[in-house]
Amino acid sequence: MPLGPWRKKKSTKEHLVENEEVTSGGGGSGAGAAGAGSPGKAAVNGAGLPPPPANLRPKLVFHTQLAHGSPTGRIEGFTNVKELYGKIAEAFNISPPEILFCTLNTHKIDMDKLLGGQIGLEDFIFAHVRGLKKEVEVYKCEDALGLTITDNGSGFAFIKRIKEGSVVDGVKVISVGDHIECINDKNVVGIRHYEVARMLKDLPRSKTFTLKLVEPMKAFEMLEPRSKGAKPTESKIGSGRATLRLRSKGPATVEDEPTEFEEKAVKKVDDLLESYMGIRDTELAATMVEVGRDKKNPDEFAMALDETLGDFAFPDEFVFDVWGAIGDAKTGRF
Repeated sequence: MPLGPWRKKKSTKEHLVENEEVTSGGGGSGAGAAGAGSPGKAAVNGAGLPPPPANLRPKLVFHTQLAHGSPTGRIEGFTNVKELYGKIAEAFNISPPEILFCTLNTHKIDMDKLLGGQIGLEDFIFAHVRGLKKEVEVYKCEDALGLTITDNGSGFAFIKRIKEGSVVDGVKVISVGDHIECINDKNVVGIRHYEVARMLKDLPRSKTFTLKLVEPMKAFEMLEPRSKGAKPTESKIGSGRATLRLRSKGPATVEDEPTEFEEKAVKKVDDLLESYMGIRDTELAATMVEVGRDKKNPDEFAMALDETLGDFAFPDEFVFDVWGAIGDAKTGRF
């Protein structure tokens, strides 16, 4: 979570617009795509001169709203998810920790549209903020709870999927999108999602435990029976033809949409993450695919993965299966 005091601005009028229409000459995401994207008109100006230096090029501008309802805000100048939350918070005069997660192109709690490590240049960002707090006791009658945990990129673990017929599925007050704040009075804010999943898995069977949850704020029309969350086979990133790739370290980059190899490999590795660790994380899966793209054998891949993502302490069989999935995607075997 970001540190330090967050001062509220007296006015947000300079950030917000009502019912704004994006035109080809405006400062919206379409204009940003032209300014930072493909060659052609963006490559040279009308006099045939070279493009201006990077510090003089127009910034990418994205449009955003609070998912439960708000005016439209415009944000720019972020390079990672934490900075994105900061820009959204500034636009709406709230503190960044109020934001639980973001979805792309829908205000609904749709885990298929969850913002991960990439944003299409034409995507509209909806921020889901903290709503009601709730506390629930769960009797762990089976080893597996049926939860899939993911991360908002800023230290908040939340529920991405609930398996039908599972232990948690029987506790109707628990819903997809709920942020897990405490497990048995232990605060887990700021703890990585894979650690939260491990803590839940390690809870003793035939015992009752307590969860403190925070659900996303909902507009009236969104109050409906809970969904089970995204099915593993339906995940899709973004809608724009070019994307802004956000990185936890280093600058954000504008890239073409993922190739068929990347989509298939990321999807398969994300499935393996859920199977082995009870989490889904497309950004983590994409990083693993990137690490394994040019490796020649599983040992070389395992060493590179340990250097890049050693904190996860992946089991050997998982690493081997990931290597196999990347190889299958390269050869088109699935």
